[in-house]
Amino acid sequence: MTESWTSDRRPSLAGRLARLGFTHAARAERLLAEAERDGAGPGDALLDALGGTADPDLALDGLLRLLPAAGGELRAVLAAEPGTRERLTAVLGVSAALGDHLARHPDHWRVLRDGVAGPLGSPRADLLAAVGADPAAPEPVALGEDALVALRVAYRRRLLALAGRDLIGAADVAEVAAELADLAAAALEAGLAVARAEVPGHEACRLAVIGMGKCGGRELNYVSDVDVVFVAEARDGQDEDAALRTATRLASAMMRACSATTEEGALWEVDAALRPEGRSGPLVRTLASHRAYYERWAKTWEFQALLKARPVAGDADLGARYLDTITPIVWKAGEGEGFVEDVQDMRRRVEADLNQRTADSERQLKLGPGGLRDVEFAVQLLQLVHGRADETLRSPTTLDALADLSRGGYVARDDAAALASAYRFLRRVEHLVQLHRLRRTHLVPDDEAGLRRLGRALGLRTDPVGEFTALWRRHAREVRRIHEKLFYRPLLRAVARLPGEEARLTPEAARVRLEALGYADPAGALRHIEALTAGVSRRAAIQRTLLPVMLGWFADAPDPDAGLLGFRQVSDALGTTPWYLRLLRDEVTVAERMAWVLGSSRYATDLLLRAPEAVALLGSDTGLAPRPQEALRTEALAAVRRHREGGGDRPAEEAASVVRALRRRELFRVAVADLLGLVDVREVGEALTGISAVTVEAALQVAINKIEMESRGPLPTRVAVVAMGRFGGHELGYGSDADVMFVHDPLPGADERAAGRAAHAVAEELRRLLALPAPDPPLVIDPNLRPEGRQGPLVRTLASYAAYYARWSEPWEAQALLRADPMIGDPGLCERFRALIDPVRWPEDGIGEDAVRQIRRLKARMESERLPRGVERRLHTKLGPGGLADVEWVAQLLQLRYAHEVPALRTTRTLDALDAAVKARLLDAEDAEILAEAWCMATRVRGALMLVRGRASDLLPTEHHRERSSVARVLGYPGTGDLLEDYRRHARRARTVVDRVFYGAE
Repeated sequence: MTESWTSDRRPSLAGRLARLGFTHAARAERLLAEAERDGAGPGDALLDALGGTADPDLALDGLLRLLPAAGGELRAVLAAEPGTRERLTAVLGVSAALGDHLARHPDHWRVLRDGVAGPLGSPRADLLAAVGADPAAPEPVALGEDALVALRVAYRRRLLALAGRDLIGAADVAEVAAELADLAAAALEAGLAVARAEVPGHEACRLAVIGMGKCGGRELNYVSDVDVVFVAEARDGQDEDAALRTATRLASAMMRACSATTEEGALWEVDAALRPEGRSGPLVRTLASHRAYYERWAKTWEFQALLKARPVAGDADLGARYLDTITPIVWKAGEGEGFVEDVQDMRRRVEADLNQRTADSERQLKLGPGGLRDVEFAVQLLQLVHGRADETLRSPTTLDALADLSRGGYVARDDAAALASAYRFLRRVEHLVQLHRLRRTHLVPDDEAGLRRLGRALGLRTDPVGEFTALWRRHAREVRRIHEKLFYRPLLRAVARLPGEEARLTPEAARVRLEALGYADPAGALRHIEALTAGVSRRAAIQRTLLPVMLGWFADAPDPDAGLLGFRQVSDALGTTPWYLRLLRDEVTVAERMAWVLGSSRYATDLLLRAPEAVALLGSDTGLAPRPQEALRTEALAAVRRHREGGGDRPAEEAASVVRALRRRELFRVAVADLLGLVDVREVGEALTGISAVTVEAALQVAINKIEMESRGPLPTRVAVVAMGRFGGHELGYGSDADVMFVHDPLPGADERAAGRAAHAVAEELRRLLALPAPDPPLVIDPNLRPEGRQGPLVRTLASYAAYYARWSEPWEAQALLRADPMIGDPGLCERFRALIDPVRWPEDGIGEDAVRQIRRLKARMESERLPRGVERRLHTKLGPGGLADVEWVAQLLQLRYAHEVPALRTTRTLDALDAAVKARLLDAEDAEILAEAWCMATRVRGALMLVRGRASDLLPTEHHRERSSVARVLGYPGTGDLLEDYRRHARRARTVVDRVFYGAE
């Protein structure tokens, strides 16, 4: 004991311990005093060494247990050998588990001495000798009863030696991972020797153990499952089936030898789930069986797993033949038909993994965002794509493969260096986390002590917790950023004229990568990339920053080629606009949403190309919320007034053009909100109806202004437009016509013929203005639901409508009026028209049985006659069984029969009518739910068809693969089969209800 330890100096000792980094200085002081009384107290040099460890308190506990057991030799060596002192204290300050091991086996401290590289001999020879097997024998067999305990003791002895070198920085993280893999291989060999001792007749077969995953790639953790595959064959003269049964018993016994719990614990689990057919397949196969499976059945992810295959134990010749057989098959995988789809599925699976996180996701070193899996997956994917033609890319080790990819120009050097640095850091943290208790974990501690231990182990002493957390988060962000661009950035260098000596992808390599991403026309994609990034302008420089990430987002969309083409077109249109590229660069949400919209929807892309400045709407959910109809109306009518007062050569056309531009902008807003899932079916229908109503009202005002200007006097009549069909039902779709009827009412004293001519001129002008060629989807004004249809006058007076409905109206016309909403034009006339038609569509006492039979006959005839020839009836969303018409006619029949006594049924909206029927107990709630779900499903499908194709359709696509899959993706289905199955299920259930409720079937 030195002078500083005397009782009168204790205050200074406590302070010294605190300064050295002891968290519990008082406790440490008490333990040191007790050790001194027992004659086992450490000296000053050793105390300073403890203060330099990751956790001085933990190190002190371990040391005070070891010193009495190890005797005076250890104390003398620690005083004389600084290297031994550093290694031992470093281990004790990180690993409580290895401290426990040293307490049980105090003589093992010698593997940490200066000048000792570790236990003598190779790991294989050492562990085989531990189980009593002869390392020189062709097939070593274990001897002795305590082989499993001896195996674990010898394994941890070597683990202790490796940890000593690792924790003082004498071994690089890649070197440590490789040695851990070799040590695991030696343990498997020793486990196989134990298995041979248990399995009689083991000589009948040859068995090779193929390391997979991190063991195969020589990048193992301290504690990890060891992935393996078994291959076997019968020896000459032996029955193959019997030999395979023996090999299976050997393999099972070897797995137990490693994973069984003993007084020295277990080593780790041996996992054979990566074998052909996974856990459902046989544990052991012949080489021919392996080859047959991989040539015929294997998926791309299984070839990805084989990238790291390496013989690690058992029959070396058989293992080498396995590798010679399988390797060529792995590198032919990319030539298979489903390669592109499989690669995309693999990417989506990883992204889904990253998005479906537990509460611990942010602490995950392996699977969390910016974790080890991000690096490994990106590297393996690039190997699969480019390793077919470039044999230098076939290393099973992540860091080596990353270096090879960088040298070959497939990954930028800066990115490779940053990724390798982050990967080494994350692996080192993972090692430290696992060393603490020698448990399999990938979670960063969430307690202060654990974080402090990690920070100090990494050399961060000023603020271990804060510095470690900041460093870890920075590395994770960097990994995630590079992961997102790694697959895409080199594509730019294949075509862009960039300065410098950076190696570049060849055009062929770029084409291969684009194909793997799902681009159907790689050559066209390369031309777009070149056009966007060529040159030295600031615009080109920003595009070179944007495109790597956006190429990935396009690849995630249903049609990457269309997305990239649309992006080029929008960029060409807005390229000189200062805010455009700055917005994309600085607002990630805008760029990501833009990629999805352009790669998903021809309809939205066309709208954006006609008004590129609408890209600014993508920045927030608030900006994409449908605007209230009254706000749109105010804006549109104000524009009409400005053009009327401002004159101009063609004021009507100019005003209509402004109104249609407003409509174009609002259609884009709703379409994007729909594509992003921000609005539901009802909200889309209401929004589209509101946009059309404002457009028609503004066009009506423009038409009235023009007719008044031409006649040099006020209009001699009041005019209103009655919305019909889906327009009146507030259920318009993207491709719907605007069904209308025109009504007018001459002013008092006006000549009726002159009033009629004026009203007709207004209606025709309104239709003309909305039909003028313009860069927006047409709004077709369809007046064919008017009395007498195409044969009747385009415009009628209110009195004429009254006379017609009183004398000539048919039941189908009363049914059509159920969706009539007089909402545009003169307010008074609208209300008078509503009062006129209410008794017709909601007749007192309802409609009679004759009318019901007539409506049912009309519906049946429509089903047989109006469906286009040759189409699949069940897939027609409007007229097919369980489609829109089925549901709407059920609601309308209930309205015709009961609306006179149930006021809530007096609505033009289908879903509201169903809800009202349930509340009035006219319809079973379950039936109404089935009908509503089918109606919403069909409406969503029709909307998605228009969004994807840019053209209206009522038929679910079954032939065109990309179109079919695009519709499924837009609707949120993983595959087209899922969409078709769901649609048919909804339609089938709805048709059952229709047959019972509408047709009266039992």
